[in-house]
Amino acid sequence: MRGVVFVHGALVRDGEWWWRPVAERLEAEGGVTSRAVLLPSCGETAAPAGSAGLADDAAALRDTLDEFDEAVVVGHSYGGTVIAEGADHPAVRHLVYISSYLPDTGEAQGGIMADEPDPVRVAMTEDGCVRVDGLDEAAFAARFLNDVPDESVPAEAWSRVVPQGFGAFATPTTGAAWQGRESTALVCLDDMGTSVGLQRRHAARATHAVELPTGHHPFLSRPDLVASELSRILRSL
Repeated sequence: MRGVVFVHGALVRDGEWWWRPVAERLEAEGGVTSRAVLLPSCGETAAPAGSAGLADDAAALRDTLDEFDEAVVVGHSYGGTVIAEGADHPAVRHLVYISSYLPDTGEAQGGIMADEPDPVRVAMTEDGCVRVDGLDEAAFAARFLNDVPDESVPAEAWSRVVPQGFGAFATPTTGAAWQGRESTALVCLDDMGTSVGLQRRHAARATHAVELPTGHHPFLSRPDLVASELSRILRSL
């Protein structure tokens, strides 16, 4: 099977919902099969989120990739760190990063975010998770969905914000799957969640970089642009 594997970002669940606008376009326009990875550190599997971390998320990615003969792997935000750890797989043909990171071996998500000028506030929970702190639905939408036109999206998105296992942020990568592979970084110029400077620093490690006039979630605000880039990459394989 040939298709696309999506990895969502930190502190949310239900990747199928986040990626649906792009996945539906790819299927309608080119019959492209896609899967959204369930991340254990976000409580999407049977294990408690607090007991899971980066290694578990990477293993979930590899399990999903086992379904494919050829795959383009797409990571959003923290999803790029999952890709670095888990996308060293024989099915992978191209890596795509959306407002994301290409960590080198030994880098942890928490360390990558440490130099952000306006980091998202988080707090620890009693069961070993990190949760968003100081945001409500409106504030979350203003920061992360600032260019999404559909007024129903903020409530749907906020309902999918969840605590995530601390190990997702604290565990250094043991690999860098982007090294030696074709990759494309989509830099989101109106992003208020991840600074453009940090995006560009990581995009410089990718084979290709494309700048989009979007906020943090272009697959919700401009799924046409994201689907177009993925279709182009699929045609080039």
